[in-house]
Amino acid sequence: MPVRAVLADDERLMREQLRARLAEVWPDLEIVAEAKNGLEAVELTKLHKPDVCLLDIRMPGLTGVEAAKQIIQLPEDEDEWPVPEIVFITAYDQYAVEAFEQGVADYVLKPAERERLALTAERIQKRLAARASNEPTADSGTAPPMQQLLQRLSQSVTGVAPRHLEWIQASVGQEIRMIPVAEVLFFISDEKYTRVQTESVEALIRKPIKELVDELDPHIFWQIHRSTLVNVKAIAGISRDFRGRQLVAVRGAPDKLEVSRSYTHLFKGM
Repeated sequence: MPVRAVLADDERLMREQLRARLAEVWPDLEIVAEAKNGLEAVELTKLHKPDVCLLDIRMPGLTGVEAAKQIIQLPEDEDEWPVPEIVFITAYDQYAVEAFEQGVADYVLKPAERERLALTAERIQKRLAARASNEPTADSGTAPPMQQLLQRLSQSVTGVAPRHLEWIQASVGQEIRMIPVAEVLFFISDEKYTRVQTESVEALIRKPIKELVDELDPHIFWQIHRSTLVNVKAIAGISRDFRGRQLVAVRGAPDKLEVSRSYTHLFKGM
């Protein structure tokens, strides 16, 4: 099966140039759709379920960073559609931060040079192959979560430092309690509610995981499944079940939290 991609850039000439040069360095890549802004990028990704998204960082509607935040939350059945690999396109080399080189995502500076695109193609193909075979990559266990990269990029683009949640207002039985975020072991969602688990309290909130991802400190809370965030400080160990799925054991709770395929790289080095 060819690798499928969605390309997003608000400049038509840049899209045409990138498409032409990608055809030279990665002829097997199939660009299934092109977007003129971040909103279109999210919708076309949802429609086509690509393997790769190439996103201009500065676009109207949503920036490439904001679009990426939504895209990595899109897959509903990760057995059929894992989170796409992300490649950022930028005219500003200050956004080519160290995290890109660590393999969480890749970047291409405008104008896209063939040699740099060839390197990007090689990196993404290796990551897709490793994901398909469930093999570790060179950066496994050392790369920070995607949320950390996106938060750093968002701060660079907007110039505004994020403010993280410090308290959660949640329902415990018939009571409403204020729970310090630092005490939360994990968040796990179903269709209507998100469970907030501490060592002593199990509470419920209506806020979905995709909103919590933007509000919590990504250095402390890692997303390990589309429905689960875990406090890194509370992780006791990683194991596998009879199906080979990774399970996270949490200190202070009997739960074993499943790691979905798109997030197994977080624990390859453990």
